[in-house]
Amino acid sequence: MIGYVTLGTNDLDKAAKYYDELLADIGASRMMGNERFIAWGTSPATPMLCMIVPFDDKPATVGNGVMVSLFMDSTDKVDALYKKAMELGSPDEGAPGERGDGSFYGGYFRDPDGNKLCAFHMSQAD
Repeated sequence: MIGYVTLGTNDLDKAAKYYDELLADIGASRMMGNERFIAWGTSPATPMLCMIVPFDDKPATVGNGVMVSLFMDSTDKVDALYKKAMELGSPDEGAPGERGDGSFYGGYFRDPDGNKLCAFHMSQAD
């Protein structure tokens, strides 16, 4: 159902470097882009993550309560992506672990612009 998610950035070059390194670990690469935006994905037929310089040329800001969640097919991959984010200097928003009834496993962090992300695995998806 979701085709892509777009997050704003105030420094596209910095965001590009961060996401190139972070998303390469899960097999994603640049699918589209120009001087104002870049989209990463694993296939044109799967959801993508985009970073964009706002169209109105006003500063990008972080939405309170907004978060992008990246599906992983194992808890090991959640741990690995979270670790990579920490290596890239991401602020920690919650170390990987089980949440709720134990079927959800997630790790939370922020990108260089302050956007919140979650790497997660659902045991019901196995």
